[in-house]
Formats: sequence, structure tokens, C-alpha cells
Amino acid sequence: MGTTCRWPKASGSTPRHDLRVISDGLAPTVGSNMRLGLNGSTEGRQMLNLVPHFMPDADRLARIFASATSPTFFLGAVAAFATLMTSRMSSTMERVRTLNAIKEDDQDRAHLKADLNRLLRRAALLKSGIFASLVAGVCATVLLAVLFATEFFGLTYAYGAGILFTIATIFLGVALVRFAQEVSISLDEPDKY
Repeated sequence: MGTTCRWPKASGSTPRHDLRVISDGLAPTVGSNMRLGLNGSTEGRQMLNLVPHFMPDADRLARIFASATSPTFFLGAVAAFATLMTSRMSSTMERVRTLNAIKEDDQDRAHLKADLNRLLRRAALLKSGIFASLVAGVCATVLLAVLFATEFFGLTYAYGAGILFTIATIFLGVALVRFAQEVSISLDEPDKY
């Protein structure tokens, strides 16, 4: 048994087309088999409003937001971690600029320039960690979009969610390792001057 959805005629003399939905007698949902035809009218067909199928109700909205909670917290942690590393990189590069400003004839502070290689190594580790955390953040953002779309459209599976979460976690792990390497060389004797 099919259903017909008729749009009201315009106030002018030109009628609008009828939208015909033929299904197996059930209200069509995303993924159900249905045929749409124009200008079809059959006796006994009922009016059907398709809008509610694409507009989530309060229950569905609650599920959408609940499924988005985990990736959102993950994304917030990645952002905070990237901010921390960016701050450390900024102070490291400020120290590099300060040491580069020391003149060669300054005998009292010229020995501090020997620390430049360590500082540049720190900056490279932090840059690598920031990049890895940003990749993790991009994966978490895409994961959030996939989960939202899956719930919004009522799909059964969130395709690619597992692999996106795995990639995000791996890159966050790489960023943590880089941060640990940077911390292990961060404090040395020249830092006291």
C-alpha cells in the first residue's frame, strides 16, 4: 500500500506537483525501499509529511549529543595539550633568540651559546609533537562529524569511526612520546643563567 503526499496548491492559478511515495505500507524511513513519482494520485492514499523523518525529536537529539560527548572531550584534551606544547616551544625559541643575540666579544656570556643545539632539539621535538597532536585533533573532529551524521540520519553503523579513533589515539600517543623526550632534555645547567 502506498502513500501520497500532496503539496497544497499555490494561491495563483498554477497547481503544484503532487509528490507520490509508494512503499510497503509503512512510513518511509532513511534506507527503506520507496519510489517517488510526480503527479500521481490514487484513491485511498493518505497524506504523508516527510519532514519529521529528517528532523530529530528530543529523544534522538539526546542520543546525538550523547554519542558526541567522548570525541568532544578527546578533542578538548588534544587542544589543551597542543596549547601546552606551543607555549613551551615559544619560550624555547625566545631563549634561542636571546642566545643568538649574544655578541662574540661578550666573554662572560659567550659560553651560553653552546646550549643552542639542545634548545633547537627541544624545539624540533615540540614541533613534531604539536603536529602529531593536530593530526589527532583532525581525526577526532572527523570522528565527531561521522558520529553526528550517523545518529542524525538514523544509520545503523558509524562507518570508519573505529579506524578514526585508532588513528587519533596513535597520533596522540606519538605527541606524548615527543613531549616526554622534550621534557627529558628541558632542564640543563645553562638554563639557570
